[in-house]
Amino acid sequence: MKHLKTLFQGQQYNPDNFFLIAGPCVIEEEELLMQVAEKVSGICKRLEIPYIFKASYRKANRTSIHSFTGIGDVEGLELLQKIGKTFNVPVTSDIHSAAEAAMAAAYVDVLQIPAFLCRQTDILLAAAETGKVVNVKKGQFLSGEAMKFAVEKIKGAGNDNIMLTERGTTFGYQDLVVDYRNIPIMRELGQPVVMDCTHSLQQPNQTSGVTGGNPKLIGTIAKAAIATGADGLFIETHPDPACAKSDGANMLRLDLLEELLEQLVAIRKVVK
Repeated sequence: MKHLKTLFQGQQYNPDNFFLIAGPCVIEEEELLMQVAEKVSGICKRLEIPYIFKASYRKANRTSIHSFTGIGDVEGLELLQKIGKTFNVPVTSDIHSAAEAAMAAAYVDVLQIPAFLCRQTDILLAAAETGKVVNVKKGQFLSGEAMKFAVEKIKGAGNDNIMLTERGTTFGYQDLVVDYRNIPIMRELGQPVVMDCTHSLQQPNQTSGVTGGNPKLIGTIAKAAIATGADGLFIETHPDPACAKSDGANMLRLDLLEELLEQLVAIRKVVK
């Protein structure tokens, strides 16, 4: 997985560790991004965990028309780029159309494909053609085996820099269930596999128009993912999730992250 070594070449870390993708769900303001990036990058340096900062410059799939979507595409991307340069870490954000790929690639190191869009050929090809690392989230409606087609599309466009992310499977109308078989299954495709520990705990499609969640189980999801061979973890975190403008119901409170990562590093040493 040479592209991971290239991605993390500016960091000192334990190569036997998992990597972490973490940050607030959406870009709310610069002060919040700086606070989270400083805290998380400091923890990761101490624990020798390679780190990618994540925040969405735009949320295009909110349940309600009244939900916050972002501060502006270019404004958000410029802040992500600033975070990367300030803390010497790669940064990522999701894209929602083929037209966004080249724009976002000018600012970020990893292009994330949302789960709902993982079968959209034009988006996958546009992301691949940027040459950036492409992280494809597995759709809630797909098996791990079916992600081979997303991999084939990206590789067919000449890009081998791929990650795959498990984020739960639809269970009924308002809940998700995690099938940990998907982690080793997707690893067989030859790409690093990430567990999305926060979105997999969403309780979507609530009649209130606001997605629910169960953040008390973030640690459970993360520990099981490390035990079953996940290469990386995706954890959205915020200093005050109750006041977050997106996904507050399933984000990890920032002050709880360090203890959880310490536990996960210990588990990794046992199962590696």
